[in-house]
Amino acid sequence: MAKAKKVASSASVNKNIETALAALAAANSDSAAAVSVLSKAGKKLTAAAKSASKKRAALMKRKKTATAKNKKASTADTRKALKTVAKDIAAASKVSAKAQAEKKANADELAALKAGQRQAAAYVKMIEKADKVLNKPKKKRKKKRAKKAA
Repeated sequence: MAKAKKVASSASVNKNIETALAALAAANSDSAAAVSVLSKAGKKLTAAAKSASKKRAALMKRKKTATAKNKKASTADTRKALKTVAKDIAAASKVSAKAQAEKKANADELAALKAGQRQAAAYVKMIEKADKVLNKPKKKRKKKRAKKAA
C-alpha cells in the first residue's frame, strides 16, 4: 500500500512564505547594489574607451605628418619617428579594443541585472499590495434588531 502524503502544517507553510519573502527582498537589494556598482564601472569603462579612441586619433594625425616628413626627406630620424608612431598606434588600438570589449560585456551584464531588478521590484510591490489587502481589519457588523411583533 502506498503511504499517504503528509499534510503540511500551518507553521511550515508560514515558514516557507517568510523564507521566500526574505529571499525576494535579498534579491531585490542585491540587484540594486550590483546595478549601482556596474553603472559606475560602466562610466569608467566608457571614459577609458573614449580616451583610448582620442589617443588613437591623435596618433593617426601624428602618423600623417611623420609620413609626409619621411616622404619629403627620408632620414634615420624620420623613419624612426614613423616606426615609433606605428608602434604607438598598434598599442593604442589594442587598448581601445580591450576597453570596448570590457564595456560591451559590462553593458550586457548590466542590462540583464536591470531586468532582474525590475522583476524583483515588481514582485515586491505586488506582494506589499497583497499584504495590505490581507491585513485589513475585519469590518464589524452591527447586529440587526429583531422587529417587534405588532
